[in-house]
Amino acid sequence: QVQLVESGGGLVQPGGSLRLSCAASGSIFRLSAMGWYRQAPGKQRELVATVTWGGATNYVDSVKGRFTISRDNAKSTVYLQMNSLKPEDTAVYYCNRALQLSRLDYWGQGTQVTVSS
Repeated sequence: QVQLVESGGGLVQPGGSLRLSCAASGSIFRLSAMGWYRQAPGKQRELVATVTWGGATNYVDSVKGRFTISRDNAKSTVYLQMNSLKPEDTAVYYCNRALQLSRLDYWGQGTQVTVSS
């Protein structure tokens, strides 16, 4: 069964931190590069961070130095540590395999992150 379950979002003040978690089914997770995506109101979904099966990471410029992606292969779980949050980070965050959006046909429910004072 294909499953992606994101959690850990919430309301945080600018400069604050959150840690997101994503539990993935083995069919999606095993040997796959995984990514965190986000979609702000009125904007397209974008890939912000990726991590390979071996742990190599990559980030979009807007989150470099503030976000850290990691994974626990034994638990089929991906994490996103978000520090120094800004209002422009406000979005629904999703995890999935790190592929072109057009190749992804299943998504979890996402987790809402709101950065506001």
